[in-house]
Amino acid sequence: MGQSWIHGDELPADIADAQAIDEAAARDLLIATCLAAAAAGDVNAYFDLGVAFSTGSYGAQCDLVEAHKWFNLAAVAGHEEAQNCRAEISEEMTAREIAEAQRRAREWIAAGARRAA
Repeated sequence: MGQSWIHGDELPADIADAQAIDEAAARDLLIATCLAAAAAGDVNAYFDLGVAFSTGSYGAQCDLVEAHKWFNLAAVAGHEEAQNCRAEISEEMTAREIAEAQRRAREWIAAGARRAA
C-alpha cells in the first residue's frame, strides 16, 4: 500500500521540522503532501484525507462530502477501514450530499485517467 501520512507513528522529517517552526504551516504541508500522494494514487493518502475532512483535523475543515469522496476512493481501491468509515459518515449525510460526494470521486478518477493518457 504505501506510507500512512496522517496515522503514522512519526511525521516525515521535513514535516516534523516544519512543525517545530510553525504548527499551522506544518498542518498545511501535511495536507498538501497527502494531496500530492493521493494524486499519485496512494490509497493510504485517500484514507488519511478522509479522516482529516471527517474530523476537521490536520488543517482541514470538517466537510463530510469531501470526506466521503476520499473514503470512497480508498474503499474502491480495497481499503477495508475506509469502507467502514464511509458507511459511518453516510449515516450523517443526506442523499444529495452522498450523490455530490460520489460525483466528486468520479471527477477525481476521470481527472487521473486524463493525466495518465
